[in-house]
Amino acid sequence: MNGKQREFQNSLIQAIHEASPDGILVVDESGTVVSYNQRFLEIFRLDTLGLAKARKGALHGFSDEVLLEKALRLIREKESFLARVHALYADPSIQDVCEIALVDDRTLERHSTALWGTDHRYLGRVWFFRDISARKRYEKLLEDQSSRDPLTDVANRRSFFQHANEAFIRARRTVRPLSLIMIDLDHFKKVNDRFGHAIGDEVLKQLCRSAESVVRETDLLGRVGGEEFAILAQDTDLDGAVRLAERFRLVTNEQTVASGDATIRFSISAGVATIEHGDRSAEDILLRADKALYAAKNAGRDCVKHA
Repeated sequence: MNGKQREFQNSLIQAIHEASPDGILVVDESGTVVSYNQRFLEIFRLDTLGLAKARKGALHGFSDEVLLEKALRLIREKESFLARVHALYADPSIQDVCEIALVDDRTLERHSTALWGTDHRYLGRVWFFRDISARKRYEKLLEDQSSRDPLTDVANRRSFFQHANEAFIRARRTVRPLSLIMIDLDHFKKVNDRFGHAIGDEVLKQLCRSAESVVRETDLLGRVGGEEFAILAQDTDLDGAVRLAERFRLVTNEQTVASGDATIRFSISAGVATIEHGDRSAEDILLRADKALYAAKNAGRDCVKHA
């Protein structure tokens, strides 16, 4: 290759580097920086002038340990990140594709592969980093939309039962308590018939807002039917779940929704059940909680019963 061809090749490589949406870092077999692009510096918020005053801003010739130390300040899971980097250097045959969570809520997708000579001699490694934060936010939005009830913004039926079954498996494995509360809004049909469905919707939304002061972070409230709701209470025995349901009932009694000159008050009935030795799935607990709910409704409503 003559000088003109080498110049053209170097210029082409540099143009590809800078045109890439990925941050690119190339190191040789000893971990020394051979090449990088501006996008790499931007992704990791690296101040090249601060790192390389003696080299007029260039990082070529630096050990990647210097960059690693700077980049680590942005990594959430620092230990696992470092362990994976060391594993990749220890075994050049490994190709890597993974996601990296940053402390500023960005997410990076990392690709890495070794560089080999014609004699299969290890020459170094190239790292590609792409900011996929926008894609992850969109995926989360779609996930939330698919798992949330659009009216009340609590878990929908599919999502609730999925979480309930996962919690059942954990509770069975760890021998921890697990309870479920079935809830029905009393006389909801009368509210819709008298005040209209728009006001009925407001009652449902107000009911779920009132639950925020009662339901704990470890609990999950879901809408499993028209006016039927359920609470998944993890690490909670029967007595604790009954107390939780009773607090929800009392808080609900304090709620009102206005409709013109009318003030609408509403109440709930609740049935509680907890995991038992012979249960095969969360459905077994739900069936007992549902029977307890009907017992509460038959007892005059606005009360809590347990299986």
